[in-house]
Amino acid sequence: MRKDITVTAEVRASRGKNEARRTRSRGLIPAVVYGAFKDPVSIAVSPKVINQIVHSDTGYNTIFNLDIQGVETTPVMVVDHQNDPIRGDLLHADLKRIDLSKRLRVSVPIVTQGDPKGVKQQGGLLELVARQVEIECLPDDIPQSFVVDVSDLMIGQAKRVADIPVSGSMKLFSSPDTVLAHVVALRAEAAPAAAAPEAAAATTAEPEVIKKGKKEEEGEETKPKKK
Repeated sequence: MRKDITVTAEVRASRGKNEARRTRSRGLIPAVVYGAFKDPVSIAVSPKVINQIVHSDTGYNTIFNLDIQGVETTPVMVVDHQNDPIRGDLLHADLKRIDLSKRLRVSVPIVTQGDPKGVKQQGGLLELVARQVEIECLPDDIPQSFVVDVSDLMIGQAKRVADIPVSGSMKLFSSPDTVLAHVVALRAEAAPAAAAPEAAAATTAEPEVIKKGKKEEEGEETKPKKK
């Protein structure tokens, strides 16, 4: 999805670990821009801005303008990034130039809408099977997400990739038969029911033992004493 965002960057004259440390000490991170049949360019860019783009609603599908000072201004997407394994700080990013006239293959999130009848009326459970679907389209046609209405689903029914409405230049690449969401019946717990008869048997067994013992005691008392 294309957004009206312009991120400024500067060219890195040299590469290597020492240069990367100096770049990070200035509050920037090393990055590289490639693609669109042009040479790669090593740049330094703000990690805060890249993090905001990656964690936005459109995530990796966000197309924004990158202004490389003194070199070029081009639409790009974040295709990869590296974080510190302990602190979680952004360390490096890979950006790809985007040709707005060429089709792209991207993964789009699935969002469900509505309360299934099979849940409200039949006591079933809604399960999300696939959380994204793969499509191909022009960059300006990338949707933020696909909304799938599940309100009419009963137990045993499902929504599939074929049910997704596509428009414009969109073309589905995921299998049409792939299940996105379905309503299933809840499984009954048989273990507590099986344990109930055993508990009942245990409670009835104890009085029998006591009663029997009492009879034996009474029998001993009624026996005639030998002279």
